[in-house]
Amino acid sequence: MEEINGQWIMHGIDWNEEGCLHSCDELVEYIEEVGFLPLFETAIPGFSVEEHADPSYWWSGDKEVDPWEWRAIIARDGKIAYGKFFGKKAGFISKKWFPYFANMRRDGYDFDALWDDGKASIRQKNIMDLFEDDTRLFSYEIKEKAGFGKGGLKNFEGTMADLQMQTYLCMRDFKKKVNKRGEEYGWDVAIYSKPEEIYGYKHVTKAYKESPEESRERIISQIKKCYNADEALIRKIIK
Repeated sequence: MEEINGQWIMHGIDWNEEGCLHSCDELVEYIEEVGFLPLFETAIPGFSVEEHADPSYWWSGDKEVDPWEWRAIIARDGKIAYGKFFGKKAGFISKKWFPYFANMRRDGYDFDALWDDGKASIRQKNIMDLFEDDTRLFSYEIKEKAGFGKGGLKNFEGTMADLQMQTYLCMRDFKKKVNKRGEEYGWDVAIYSKPEEIYGYKHVTKAYKESPEESRERIISQIKKCYNADEALIRKIIK
């Protein structure tokens, strides 16, 4: 995806070309095969949903063919994690591969231990504390309850992106707000949860027994297996 003369242009392939994904089920199958996949184009050729979808169907609102709708369906289903996992940009990680990303990104730290060792900010702490009582929260609820907004803490979006990059949070669903009359309105809003709510603590942390560098090498090897990419570039994308 690139911006040309003020317009965002999607890259991809024609619906009838070999390798084009035609349904959410096909996307899920492909993610399970490769293990993890950014939503939008990266510097690694082919390493994105965008490059395997017909650009004319994005944001059409048709759940059958629109990759933007597919990401919500996948997040809601819970078999594959969705969040800002790649350079603070959105993407998918399968259940099989999530423990290795968690070990690599967390460096073996659960969030409480990260805070105790002085490696987390108060902004992150305020957000993560909310998930002790609630398993799922709308983004606007997190923002308000964690003390962001007018006159409060700054950089809410950046803090949320950091927590997703560290695999402490992921996007679990997308729903509209509801007014006092019970009517939905506005755009769909992201709902967040901890990945442990999807996969369970034991699974998320099962790679803690190996070093973060070992997990990183596993991920690098998997990308090399599936795509033609330089190792330095891979490290930059998954850092």
